[in-house]
Amino acid sequence: MRSLEEFLNEWQSPASTIQVQTSGSTGAPKPMLVEKARMVASARMTCQFLGLSPNDTALLCMNLDYIAAKMMVVRALTWGMRLIDVGVGGHPMASPLIADITIDFAAMVPLQVYNSLKNPLEKERLMNVRNLLIGGGAIDEKLEAELCQFPHAVWSSYGMTETLSHIALRRVNGEKASQWYMPLEGVHVYADEEKCLVIDAPAICPQVLHTNDIVEFAEDGCHFRVLGRKDNVICSGGIKIQAEEVERILKKHIDQPFFITKEKEEKYGEIVVIVTEEKSIKKLEDIFNDVLPTYWKPRKVISVSHLPLTETEKPKRQLT
Repeated sequence: MRSLEEFLNEWQSPASTIQVQTSGSTGAPKPMLVEKARMVASARMTCQFLGLSPNDTALLCMNLDYIAAKMMVVRALTWGMRLIDVGVGGHPMASPLIADITIDFAAMVPLQVYNSLKNPLEKERLMNVRNLLIGGGAIDEKLEAELCQFPHAVWSSYGMTETLSHIALRRVNGEKASQWYMPLEGVHVYADEEKCLVIDAPAICPQVLHTNDIVEFAEDGCHFRVLGRKDNVICSGGIKIQAEEVERILKKHIDQPFFITKEKEEKYGEIVVIVTEEKSIKKLEDIFNDVLPTYWKPRKVISVSHLPLTETEKPKRQLT
């Protein structure tokens, strides 16, 4: 795991690029070179969108091997913000380094937010963050409902390593709360013939980026929401099923960690498979029968002791 000092040395070197690696959610993590100038452009876009100011305080609490943490450092350097490094961990708000300090900007994965809400002191500190940006995974309905009560801005981000972190944000709480993502200034998005998102952002991406994310656009043709990934579509008996949509329904009823994937099968072509830490197959089958359409019901249950996740807490669907 890279330290802040190591990253700063790399950033301040004469080289025009630095190496980052993808998260590994859809395959093995792979390295890629990105231009420092484009990272600076991305940093400016975020700071302007959020209305951040020089001398604001930013929190670094994620793994510097990945783009999300690198961009937090670049934003602080570009915008002249004070950066507090509390290290990587599941409870960033527990750090004594931020006692009696107001954090103006913090970026976290959902698990860090979830953990912080379970401790009164950590929750109080989290609620005082002026701009809380959550990325690297979906925010489930229970977590979002709790975040709706926060007094300051909470944002869900959409982006990837190739876009140098997020290219769009949506407000989770307050009067401007929405289920639709708003692209940052200078980012143009549209859908291709397969309804997958296409990103045209010349300041941060040297080429137009065709994603595997199936999207739906609002009436304005600009705001969008993500329905799931094209490679997570399950074609079972001629019916197309989006794995993320099945998960969305089941998350209200299954307490143990799980995710939906697929397996080839002679009769149906593909079948829906659930990988879960839940041990009771009978309990799961009762839930499937109660809440899922017939063709969406998992035909196979794989019970595991620990759900296979990437370092950024995303399910390893392909590996599974």
